[in-house]
Formats: sequence, C-alpha cells, structure tokens
Amino acid sequence: MMKKQVTIVAALLILVALSSNLDMVAEAQLGPGDCYDGCSTACVQRDSRKTSRCDRKCSIRCGPGN
Repeated sequence: MMKKQVTIVAALLILVALSSNLDMVAEAQLGPGDCYDGCSTACVQRDSRKTSRCDRKCSIRCGPGN
C-alpha cells in the first residue's frame, strides 16, 4: 500500500515538472513584442527614474536577437 502511494506521488511530481517546462516553451515562442509587454508590465513604480530604468532593462532583455 505504501509503495503504491509513493509511486502515485512520484508520477504526480513528474507530471507537474513536465507541465511547468511546457509553459516555459510556450513563453519563449511568444515573440519580442509579448516579451517586452510582459516585462514592462512589472515596471510600475512611483519613481519615474526607476520606471525608465526598468523599461531600458526590458528593451535590452527583449530586444532584437534575444
């Protein structure tokens, strides 16, 4: 009985690991426009200097060739 439970838990962990990898693959295929949009959404700051710095980092991360 215990061995069966361990097998079920191991199978569930493998399924979770595989599904998280599939999400990363789908995210990588979105393209540079979606990358920049997703990155810049996290740049909300009260300080405009920090916001522009974050935007520059996003343009480097999601720029052409990346």
